[in-house]
Amino acid sequence: MSFPILSMLILTPIIGALTLSISSSTQLKNKTIFLSGLWITTGEFLLSLLLPIFYDKSKNGYQFIEFHTWFDKFDINYYVGVDGVSIPLILLTTFLVPICLLCSINSIQNRAKEFVIYFLLLESFIIGVFVSIDIVIFYVFFEAVLIPMFLIIGIWGGENRLYATFKFFLYTLAGSVLMLLAIIYIISKVKSGNIELISDFTFDQQIELVLFLCFFASFAVKVPMFPFHTWLPDAHVQAPTSGSVILAGVLLKLGAYGFIRLSLPFFEYASIYFQPMIFALSCVAIVYTSIVALRQLDMKKMIAYSSVAHMGFVTIGIFTLTQDGINGAYFQMISHGIVSAALFLIVGVVYERHHTRMISDYSGVTNVMPKYSFFFMVFMLSSVGLPGTSGFVGEFLVIMSTISVSVYLTFFTAIGVILGASYMLLLYKNINFGDLKSDIKQLADLTNIEIFYFSCLAFLTMLLGIYPKLLFEMINKSISLSII
Repeated sequence: MSFPILSMLILTPIIGALTLSISSSTQLKNKTIFLSGLWITTGEFLLSLLLPIFYDKSKNGYQFIEFHTWFDKFDINYYVGVDGVSIPLILLTTFLVPICLLCSINSIQNRAKEFVIYFLLLESFIIGVFVSIDIVIFYVFFEAVLIPMFLIIGIWGGENRLYATFKFFLYTLAGSVLMLLAIIYIISKVKSGNIELISDFTFDQQIELVLFLCFFASFAVKVPMFPFHTWLPDAHVQAPTSGSVILAGVLLKLGAYGFIRLSLPFFEYASIYFQPMIFALSCVAIVYTSIVALRQLDMKKMIAYSSVAHMGFVTIGIFTLTQDGINGAYFQMISHGIVSAALFLIVGVVYERHHTRMISDYSGVTNVMPKYSFFFMVFMLSSVGLPGTSGFVGEFLVIMSTISVSVYLTFFTAIGVILGASYMLLLYKNINFGDLKSDIKQLADLTNIEIFYFSCLAFLTMLLGIYPKLLFEMINKSISLSII
């Protein structure tokens, strides 16, 4: 395609945000602002659908490439393109952002214009990360994502939002400073920011170990891996529902994407050297955070801890350094993006109606909200890895890939599946079954808008579970290039 589709995907939300910013907020009602944002993000989603339509799955390497010189002296350029690893994550992003705006129409009453603007900017920066082929451009977008997310939680979050936002900011900033130092060193050695050229460059082994740890510091916080995960439950609990949806659905995937796109191709020796450390931290994350999730009294906090456990499967799969392992990890990334987003929406629905997230405040909800309970069941079963849902495919492939590495690793990942089923089934039972509490008898079932976006998410969950080849056909060739 001669059409600069990737630049349009980056610029369309920015242009929309600028247009909204110069409009007079006194002349626009909240719903008008949200509808404007929905038109822009829906158009962005339709535009992103051109990527899989015109992408040639039979070819290796990047496609839809755009190149413009930026800093000629250091060979740092505006160099963007996509492959099979990038496209599904772009589609996930453009799919979830309209849902975030749709679920916020009634809940966000103050400063609606700024809210929509920050989401548009966030979408643009996330897409920028997934299309970057220059490491400096990657870093710029990777860090820019932090700003709108910081503001979304800090302005529209809960009572302790400032604590949560600064904790989130400091954790991510600390890791990113180390990655920036590593990038400066790499460019000084390779004389280029081109990711493909850096992948072909051989570093001294001792230097490579240090560089890997610098990148690891940034990506591990974003995943988040144990013990860098403590910012996540606080951020989720304090964030508005839409903030939790985009945080769990897409932002947590940036770290895993960084491992696949940069760490494995750049640092082959270090990836093998630190493999046992990654496995140990991931196993602790899976078991420990699952046990912590079992003890939670807040629905949102329980799902937040479950995200850490599920992302533990992702990091294990990536660092098995096998085709099945990385395929399974990537599939888990996409599945978790859909299912965790849906579960946070599930919590948001009852919170808007009853203004509490405490599990003990609910019982017998299925008696008054049968449609809600049905969708809750679908996403809960996918989260625990029921065959026929998207959650099963990724976890199955990751567990299978661990057999060739270590029986002990297989044991701990399998234990994670059992613990995950325990806390999710317990959550569903406590919320939906039992005696109907008198103070929730008046809860209204799902609205048409809520049924619409839950149906879209449920359809994708079942489609990927029944026909995983749809995703594997896209990613197989690109994943094979990342394997050491």
